[in-house]
Amino acid sequence: MTVFNGLPAHVLFVHVVIVLVPLSALALVVCALWPQGARRLGVVLPVLALVTLLSVPVTTHAGEWLEAHVASNPLIRRHTQLGDGLLPWAGGLFLLAVAVWWTAGRRSDGGEQSSGAAAWAASVPVRVVAVVLSIVIATGSVVEVYRIGDSGAKAAWHGSFSKTALRHGGDD
Repeated sequence: MTVFNGLPAHVLFVHVVIVLVPLSALALVVCALWPQGARRLGVVLPVLALVTLLSVPVTTHAGEWLEAHVASNPLIRRHTQLGDGLLPWAGGLFLLAVAVWWTAGRRSDGGEQSSGAAAWAASVPVRVVAVVLSIVIATGSVVEVYRIGDSGAKAAWHGSFSKTALRHGGDD
């Protein structure tokens, strides 16, 4: 999808990414730090991260279409370059969300650990690594969304407005 209701679809899809990436990142960190929260969220955590992951290529595809339909300049090229780098971060969010959900779900309802891989996954060193990786990937993905959004705003608005208010006929 490249055009929606006469508007380039990219300008609509970016809002989905802007909301879902930080939301998925926050949910991931909370669930990594608080396994009971991950159990309460259940499959919502990996599903949210999957929807986030899928929204990224849809948005970049629409952005590539838009890029071909506007005059090229360094700001647009920079935005496009940054936008192409979000998919690995979204993939990391998804993979960690699945891992956190899976390990949290390996505990029985009474809080007792299951045997085998689940007991290993619930060990303190593994949980510490999961928390650290979750914080790193969540922070990186949110920072990347900010950088992409900032560059997109600059590309869209550079030279398009006056720093001082303009008088219009009805403002007297």
